[in-house]
This record gives sequence, C-alpha cells and structure tokens, in this order.
Amino acid sequence: MLNQVRYFQAVVRLGSFTEAAVECHISQSAISQQIKTLEQELGIQLIERKNRKFNLTPAGEYFYKKSLILVADYDRLVQDSIRISKKDNAELRIGYLKSYAGGAIQAAVALFSEKYPDVNVHIMGGSHEDLYDALRTDKVDLAMNDQRRAFSNEYVNLSLAHIDCCIEIASRNPISALEKVSPEDLKNTPCILIASKGQQRTEQEYYSDIFGFQGDFLFADNMDEARLMVVQNNGFMPIDHGTEIPGNTTTRIPLCRRDTPITRHYCAFWKTDNSGYYVEEFADMLKGVFADK
Repeated sequence: MLNQVRYFQAVVRLGSFTEAAVECHISQSAISQQIKTLEQELGIQLIERKNRKFNLTPAGEYFYKKSLILVADYDRLVQDSIRISKKDNAELRIGYLKSYAGGAIQAAVALFSEKYPDVNVHIMGGSHEDLYDALRTDKVDLAMNDQRRAFSNEYVNLSLAHIDCCIEIASRNPISALEKVSPEDLKNTPCILIASKGQQRTEQEYYSDIFGFQGDFLFADNMDEARLMVVQNNGFMPIDHGTEIPGNTTTRIPLCRRDTPITRHYCAFWKTDNSGYYVEEFADMLKGVFADK
C-alpha cells in the first residue's frame, strides 16, 4: 500500500496523472490503476475524475495531508534503523563558521563523541557561503552558521543564540582605549576577515553592506592567521563577545550602532529530509552548550 500512497501523493502534488507517471517511472494507466486499488483497499473515494481533470474529495484531501506525515515518518524510521544497524559505518558531518571563535562546537562534539563513540564525526570549517553550499550539496549533514538569509522550509532552522559583536584590535592601537566603537569609528582602519579566496568578495560585501565597514579589507585563511595580523596592528577583526582572548596583546571592544549592540544570530541548519537521529541529537547538544554560556 505504501507505493500506492506515494503514487497518490505524486498525482496530487503535480496535479497531473501524466506528470506523476513520468516522475514515478510507470505508465499513466498503471498509476491510475494503482490509485483505484488504493481506493478499493481503503473503501473510500479519494479522487473525483472529470474528463481529464480531477478534484480531491473531502476524504481525499484529509488522507493526502495525513499521508505526507505518515510517509515522512516512515522514511525517517527506515533511515534511522539503517544507521543504527550499521554502527561501524555511522557518521555525522558537521560544518562550522571559521570566524566563530567560541568553544561551542568543540564542546558539543566532545559530548556527542562521548555518548556515541561508534559514530565517526567529520568536521569542516568554512565561510557562510561555503557552509551553505556544503549543506545544499549534501557535503555536510548539519552546519552551524550565522543567519544571512530568510529561513527556508527546505531546512530545519534551529536558533542557537544572538551574540553581541565586538572588534579585536591590537592593545597598542589608540582605538583600544575606547569603551565601544561604531562602524563609522573604524572607517580608516582595515577590517580583517577570515575567508577563502573564492569567498573574499562575498564576505567583503556582507560586512560592508550589513555591518557598515567602509575601510579597506584584509583577508586571512583561518583564525590564527587573522589574530597574528591583529597583533601586528594591521587592522581589526570582527568577533563575538565573550570568546576567550589569548594573551594580553589584543583588546576586545563592543561594536555598536547608535549605542545599540550589533548582534550576530547563530543557527544550526540541516535539510528537512535529513532529520536523522544523530543530526537532531547533535543539534540538541549544541543548543544546550549555547544555553549554558
């Protein structure tokens, strides 16, 4: 019956027996017969046929909506069961924002690995767009990223935290004496961003348009390289409030706009059709780590 339900869903979703038959790789007459068989097994009429058009009956409308949930739950049940049965091959692929300097990812991975030592955890860092592309092309199962787009129904969008932004600047720079800074205060100081060569323009446009940084931009491949540039007084680095400052060579200053802190919204994202057990479990752990900070 499950295949018949899938055929029925395809017909309703596409609004066409012909298109549904093509998508399901069967003939139009076969898909029509399968739906008739489904109606006979249920003992109700799902579709009212009128020449080449059709309408759902009230029962058909109800059955369609509820069947979407049923089939989605079944698919997830099968996926999770397969993963559990293949513990030796179980894996979780996580992407995180390279410019994030907090310890939430490391803490969540430690918790997860302790609870699920048989699951191989693979971690990749990247810029916002790197992570978006990796998630879209199934290179990672879950990405911890900042929100730059409107939420999409294709993804689960789990809010983790709104974190105040700061700048990190060399302690010997005169700006380090300020209690807070605005983007306008930094117009003559280069902004140091962490981005691969292919994402430098995108990152520059984002920090210019959204944050309002209008000076020069310098780029580093990773946090260590960016921090070395800061220590050399080459510019400032946007960073989150509350993350650890190594040594006393740099100073962290709150970043504000008209005395209001500028914040960054961190989220965990994963595809709606990839809401497997391990993905959701790690997301819950990550949420808990952020909540404890």
